Amino acid sequence: MNNSFKNGAAAIEAILFASGEPVSLDRLALALEMMKEDIEKLAVSLEARLDMEDSGIRLVRIGDKLQLVSKSEFADQICSALETRKPPALSAQAMETLSVVAYRQPVTKAYIEQVRGVESSYTVNSLAEKGFIEPCGRLEAPGRPVLYKTTDMFLRVFGLASLLDLPPLGEELADGQMTLSGTMDGEAPAEN
Repeated sequence: MNNSFKNGAAAIEAILFASGEPVSLDRLALALEMMKEDIEKLAVSLEARLDMEDSGIRLVRIGDKLQLVSKSEFADQICSALETRKPPALSAQAMETLSVVAYRQPVTKAYIEQVRGVESSYTVNSLAEKGFIEPCGRLEAPGRPVLYKTTDMFLRVFGLASLLDLPPLGEELADGQMTLSGTMDGEAPAEN
């Protein structure tokens, strides 16, 4: 491995560490004056190094962005050291609403309520406040209702690189009752 490759991977690690937020591949390529394809190769190298070194952090891909996050197995120690508590698990109502948005986005609150069969203003507002969903425009219809979509935080918390990684909807979900799978006991994983 040549020095410029090692330095490039170290530079990406430093940028991601300093940012604390997801950084796009295009932004990294611009900052390092490299081609996007080279950034991809460096990211693969960095990811392998962090896994091989049994590091406390890992590299995650969120769509076309990269971010360094702590490994979930250290969540208790991190919370203890930083005197924070784990975020509360999402309620069944929140998971159901989040599933409707994730699989059918962009959607209006009225659509969510139609699928769920109950009033959902509180749950929609709560998910938006927590950063799992966000407004993404307005529907071209009378009253111009707000459209909602999932956020990068949603992808990160659920361990998805993109919406294409969502589990397929089964036939049992054809009646409109949707829930995200891949979580324990129907709870959302705690955010790192």
